[in-house]
Amino acid sequence: MTTCHGLSKPAGKLALLAALVALSGCANMQMGSEEAKTAATGSAGGANTQNANSKLEKCEAPLGTMAVVEDTSAPWYGILTGQMKLGSTVPVLKLLIQQSNCFVVVERGRAMNNLMQERALQQSGELRNKSNFGKGQMAAADYSISPSITFSNNNAGGMTGGLGGIGGGVLGAVIGSVNVKEASTMLTLIDNRSSVQLAAAEGSARNMDFGGMGALLGGGMAGGLGGYTNTAEGKVIVAAFTDAYNNVVKAVKNYKAQEVKGGLGTGGQLGVQGSESSASARSAAPRKKRK
Repeated sequence: MTTCHGLSKPAGKLALLAALVALSGCANMQMGSEEAKTAATGSAGGANTQNANSKLEKCEAPLGTMAVVEDTSAPWYGILTGQMKLGSTVPVLKLLIQQSNCFVVVERGRAMNNLMQERALQQSGELRNKSNFGKGQMAAADYSISPSITFSNNNAGGMTGGLGGIGGGVLGAVIGSVNVKEASTMLTLIDNRSSVQLAAAEGSARNMDFGGMGALLGGGMAGGLGGYTNTAEGKVIVAAFTDAYNNVVKAVKNYKAQEVKGGLGTGGQLGVQGSESSASARSAAPRKKRK
């Protein structure tokens, strides 16, 4: 939907310039714009999804319940929300997880305060009798998944090299305006009952930002480049997390439990002198002399 005010048909260079100035006051609202989308697209309702990323890994049935736990005290989180002015990664991950149908998402973030507030109102007698906010209704989180950004480069530099003199400097200027934006992320999957890490996966994404190409080519080609023109850093990070989550799903689809002789957490197989573990006892036991 485009809305312009005070714009007449221009004639000549001065009129064209005036028209361009007038266009700066036009609003061009495009709902569902492909250029504005990230790698996490569409929606999810229960096991049903709409317009999900076709490259997102999916499961035939959920493997359990999952909570997304973000370390807001980590240095990467401060850079993400402070320096880069981006929001939490939790909403994006929740969308990807539900769309994949590999896990059922349970709330353990800030909205948990609202859940407990409703229960407090029930206990105080303020809610209606049939509100049914009694105990024993919350689903446990079988697993937790924790995101982190290991590397994010807003501008890895232009691709000038020795190309500045090509095409009378025009092509060199174009290439010099190309900035590489890239990100690397990590996701770790934890079993909440045992605290054992079940899976870990890295994800990455790289994008070419043709920052000055629109001005050099009069905007014609830039419009056809879609998300490659003036792409936000956040899109690269979302793509990297989508890649990491796909790798997590691939890992759990082929999951095989690690087994430790004697059981997990009973001392392991590497004995330490003076320890009471079974492995240490075996190490400290006198060896029989060979005859």
